[in-house]
Amino acid sequence: MSPDVPLLNDYKQDFFLKRFPQTVLGGPRFKLGYCAPPYIYVNQIILFLMPWVWGGVGTLLYQLGILKDYYTAALSGGLMLFTAFVIQFTSLYARNKSATVERILATDILAEEDEHEFTSCAGAETVKFLIPGKKYVVNTVFHSVLAGLACGLGTWYLLPNRITLLYGSTGGTALLFFFGWMTLCIGEYSLIVNTATETATFQTQDTYEITPLMRPLYIFFFVSVDLAHSFMVNMPALEQMNQILHILFVFLPFLWALGTLPPPDALFLWAMEQILEFGLGGSSMSTHLRLLVMFIMSAGTAITSYFIPSTVGVVLFMTGFGFLLSLNLSDVSHKIGTKSKNLPSGPEKYFSWKECLFYIIILVFALLETGLLHHFAGFSQISKSSSQAIVGYGLMILLIILWILREIQSVYIIGIFRNPFYPKDVQTMTVFFEKQTRLMKIGIVRRILLTLVSPFAMIAFLSLDSSLQGLHSVSVSIGFTRAFRMVWQNTENALLETVIVSTVHLISSTDMWWNRNLDTGIRLLLSWPGAAGTTACVCADTVYYYQMVPRLTAVLQTAMAAGSLGLLLPGSHYLGRFQDRLIWIMILECGYTYCCINIKGLELQETSCHTAEARRVDEVFEDAFEQEYTGVCSLNEHFGNVLTPCTVLPVKLYSDARNVLSGIIDSHENLKEFKGDLVKVLVWILVQYCSKRPGMKENVYNTENKGKAPLILPDSNTSPPPKSPEDIDSLNSETFDDWSDDNIFDDEPTIKKVIEEKYQLKDLPGTNSFIPGSVESQRVGDHSTGTVPENDLYKAVLLGYPAVDKGKQEDMPYIPLMEFSCSHSHLVCLPAEWRTSCMPNSKMKELSSLFPEDWYQFVLRQLECFHSEEKASNVLEEIANDKVLKDFYVHTVMTCYFSFFGRDNMAPSPGHILRVYSGVLPWSVALDWLTEKPELFQLALKAFRYTLKLMIDKASLGPIEDFRELIKYLEEYEYDWYIGLVSDEKWKEAILQEKPYLFSLGYDSNMGIYTGRVLSLQELLIQVGKLNAEAVRGQWANLSWELLYATNDDEERYSIQAHPLLLRNLTVQAADPPLGYPIYSSKPLHIHLY
Repeated sequence: MSPDVPLLNDYKQDFFLKRFPQTVLGGPRFKLGYCAPPYIYVNQIILFLMPWVWGGVGTLLYQLGILKDYYTAALSGGLMLFTAFVIQFTSLYARNKSATVERILATDILAEEDEHEFTSCAGAETVKFLIPGKKYVVNTVFHSVLAGLACGLGTWYLLPNRITLLYGSTGGTALLFFFGWMTLCIGEYSLIVNTATETATFQTQDTYEITPLMRPLYIFFFVSVDLAHSFMVNMPALEQMNQILHILFVFLPFLWALGTLPPPDALFLWAMEQILEFGLGGSSMSTHLRLLVMFIMSAGTAITSYFIPSTVGVVLFMTGFGFLLSLNLSDVSHKIGTKSKNLPSGPEKYFSWKECLFYIIILVFALLETGLLHHFAGFSQISKSSSQAIVGYGLMILLIILWILREIQSVYIIGIFRNPFYPKDVQTMTVFFEKQTRLMKIGIVRRILLTLVSPFAMIAFLSLDSSLQGLHSVSVSIGFTRAFRMVWQNTENALLETVIVSTVHLISSTDMWWNRNLDTGIRLLLSWPGAAGTTACVCADTVYYYQMVPRLTAVLQTAMAAGSLGLLLPGSHYLGRFQDRLIWIMILECGYTYCCINIKGLELQETSCHTAEARRVDEVFEDAFEQEYTGVCSLNEHFGNVLTPCTVLPVKLYSDARNVLSGIIDSHENLKEFKGDLVKVLVWILVQYCSKRPGMKENVYNTENKGKAPLILPDSNTSPPPKSPEDIDSLNSETFDDWSDDNIFDDEPTIKKVIEEKYQLKDLPGTNSFIPGSVESQRVGDHSTGTVPENDLYKAVLLGYPAVDKGKQEDMPYIPLMEFSCSHSHLVCLPAEWRTSCMPNSKMKELSSLFPEDWYQFVLRQLECFHSEEKASNVLEEIANDKVLKDFYVHTVMTCYFSFFGRDNMAPSPGHILRVYSGVLPWSVALDWLTEKPELFQLALKAFRYTLKLMIDKASLGPIEDFRELIKYLEEYEYDWYIGLVSDEKWKEAILQEKPYLFSLGYDSNMGIYTGRVLSLQELLIQVGKLNAEAVRGQWANLSWELLYATNDDEERYSIQAHPLLLRNLTVQAADPPLGYPIYSSKPLHIHLY
C-alpha cells in the first residue's frame, strides 16, 4: 500500500517500451530487446512500405495523365491484393514446413519465450516471426481482399490533385499525402502482416481475429465520406466534413495508439447504444442481445413514422410505440429477479394480471389524450399565453416538486447539505422505522407524480407543438420519436429537457426544432464483453451473498421507487456496507416502472488495501448516519469522496459475531459436566430419530390393537454362521413391510442392503423363530392370514457374537426369544444394525452405570407419536418401562459415548473437544463399529456438537433447572440452529434455508484461543451510497489497459493500491473477471418500481 508504487515496475517498463512503438506503427517490431540480424529490420521495412509502393505507382500514372482516378485505384488495389495473397501463403508454407521440426535443446526458458533463432533471410523461423499468419483460412482470404480494397480506395483518397482541390495549398497537400500514406501503411501492415496489440481492448481474447479489422475499418469510414462528397455535389456541409476528416486522417495512428478509438466489436455496440439512447430516446440494455433487438425495433419505429401520411396517425403511432418500447416486454410477468421461497409474495398470476391491466389503462388514456389534443386543440405561434406555454409552466412547477421530494429522501441534499427531515437516529430499528414511514409516504406521492402525472403532462406539451401540424421531415420524425419515447423511458430526464426547451421558447419567443440531445458524453455503459452475472470468483463466503440478494432486491424496490437512491440512470453505481460485507450495485437499464440491476459481492477476507478503503467507507457512512448533528443544516465532510451516502435499507440477513471461549471450554467443571450431558443428549437424539423414522407413524394404527408383544433374541456368545444358498433365496423371496430397515438406509449401496436382508426374521405366527444360519424349527407354509405381516414385531438381535471363520457351518441351538413388554416398543426401537456389539460385556456393564434412566424415561414420556391423546400417556408409560428396549438404548448410547472418549475416563481437554467436534475421533475398539454406520455416526456427532453448545449456554445463561428446560434447549438447537463447521456443505444449505442461528467452533492458532462463531438472522440496516459513475468507469478503463495491454499482473501493482478518495481497490475488485474478482455476481435482476 506504499504511495511510491509506480504505474509499471522496471520489468514492465521495458516491456511497454517494446510494445508501444509496435502499436503506433501497426505491428513492426523494431525494438526487440535482443540482438537480431539486420535483415529482420529490412524485411519489416519492405513489408511496411509495400502498399505505398503500389499506391505510388498508381498515383504517378494518374499524375502523368496515363490513367484516370478509378483505374488508378483499381491498379493499386489489384497489386496489393496479389501481394497480400503472396504474403499469406508464404506464412502458411513456413508454418507447415516448421511443424515437422522438433526443438530438442532448450537451455533457457525465459530466453526461449522472448528470443528467436534466425538462420537465414527467408528461413521458416524468419517468416514465422515476420508474418505470424491467420488462424482461419476464411480470414486469410477475407483480410487479403480487404487489404487490396483498402489500398485501392486509399490511393483514390490521397491523390494529390483531389487534396489540392479541397485545400488549394501545395504545401498542405504534400504534408497530407506523406502522413496519409503513413496512416494507410500502418493499417495495411496490421491487417495482413502482423497485428499490433491495441491499447483499446474490449474482448480479453481475440477468438475470431477481429482486431486486425480495427484500423482498416476507420480508413474505410474516412474514404466513404470522400466518396460521398465526390458523387453528391453542392453540399457545403459534406465538403467541410471531408476537409476536417482529411486532416484527422493523418492523426489516426495516434488515436489508435492512445486507445481513443474503440475496436470494431465495441464500436458496433457503442454506436447502437448511442443511437438508441440519444437518438431514439431508449435506454442502454442489460445484454447485447437485448440491445440489438431494441435497436432494431426503435429504428423501425422512427422509419415507419416518417412514412405515415396522417399527422394524427403519426402522433398516435409514436405515443403508443414509445410507451410499449419503454416497458420490459421480455419479462412482464417476472417479479424482482430470483426470490427466496421465504420472501412474502402473492400469487404470480395475480400480479401479472394487475400489471397488464395497469399498462393497458395507461396506454388507452395516453392515446386518447394525444389524439384529442392534437385534433381539437388550437395551435398558435410560440408565445407566453399559448396553450403549450401554459403546460410548460405546469411542467416547471412539477419538476421543482419532484426534485424536492427526491432530495429529501436521501441523507444529503445535492450531496452537500445534510437533510433535516432524514431520521437522525438510525441505530435503533424501531425509532428509525417510525421516522422513515413519513418519508415513505412522501415517496409514494413522488412516485404517483412521476409515474402518472408527469408523462401525461409532457404528452400534452408535445401534442400541442405546431411542428406536428405540417409535413414532417426526417429530423422531426426522429426528434419526436425520441421525445415520445423518453417521456416513458426516462421520465425525470425527459421532464428536465422539456422544461429547458419550454424556457428557451419563452425567452427567445422564436420557433425552432427544440427536441435536440441535451445530454452529452460518449460511453459504452457495459464495460465488459460478457453478460452480467456470468462469472465470479466463487468461494466459501459466496453463500452469504446468495442469501442476502433476494432480500436486498425486495428492499431496493421500495427505496428506488421512493427516490432514496437519487436519479436512476443506466450506468449508475452504488455501494452497500454491512459489517464485513460490501455490496456493489450497478443499474443496467431503466424503463417505465422498471429497473434492471446487477449486484456483486466483494471479498470478505480483507487485505491491507481492502481494509484501508473499507475503513474509509465506514467513516463516510458513520458521519452520515451515526453521528449526531446539533445544527439544522450540516455539511457533508466527505464531499470530495467518490462515495456519497444515500440511505439505509432494512434487510433480513445474517449478522456475524465471533466470541472468545476462554474460561468456558477450558473450565474443568464445564468439561466434567460435558460428559454427563453428552449421554443425555445422545439419548434424546436417538429417541427423536427412532420415533420419526419413515414408516413409524403409519404403523402406529397397525399396532394399537395387537395383543402380542414382539419377540427378541437375548444375548448369546454364539455367532450366526453363513446361510446356505437355499436359505438366502428363501429369505430374499419373503415380503417385508414398510417398517423394514431398508427404508432407513436407502442411500447405502445395494450390497449392504442384501447383507442386512440376510439377518431379517421370517413371519412367525407363534412364539418361536429361527436363528439366522440355523435349521428352521417351523415353516409358515400356507398359514398366511391375509393381514399385515408381523415381521416388524420379531427382530433378531445379535449382541456380542464372536466371529466365525468364513466357510464353516455350525448348527445353532434353539434359543428362547425375549419379548418387548409393550407391543408399541418397536415404534421407537433402534435399527437392527445399531444393536450389534463391539465391546466386552464387562466394559458395557461399567458404562451402563452412567446411563441416565430417569432422563431416558422422561424423554420417552414426552413423545407425540400417537394420535389418540387418551391412550398416549398409558402407551408411553409402558414403552418407558420396557427393560428390553432400554437395554438396546443403553448399548447403543454407551457405545457411541465410548467411541468419543476411548479408554480415557478423565475429563476431556479443549483440544480433544475441538477434534471430535470437527469429526476426528480417537481410536478405540468402537471406532470402526461407529464409522461403519454413517447415519448413526452423524447423529452421534450432532449430539456431541449440541452438547458443546449446551455447555456454552449453561456457562453464559446459568445452569439448567429441570428436564423440561433441557428439552427446550435441545428442541431449539434442532429447529432453530445449525451447529457444525463452516466448511460443511450443510452450513451453506442452512444459510440458504435461512436457519435463524448457526454456530461453529474454531481455534485461532496465532493467539492460541478457542473461538465461537454465531450467525444470527435478523433485520439489520445496510448503508448505501452512490458512487461517481465516471470515476468508476475511468478506473475500469485503466484496469483494462494495465492488465490486457501492459500485462501488469503484479500482486502489488498500482491499480490495486488503496486510495481513500477514489476507492481504487474496491473498484478494481468489482470489475468482471478475469480483470476483477468479485466473489458473487447476480444475473440481471428486474425490479418493478411501483
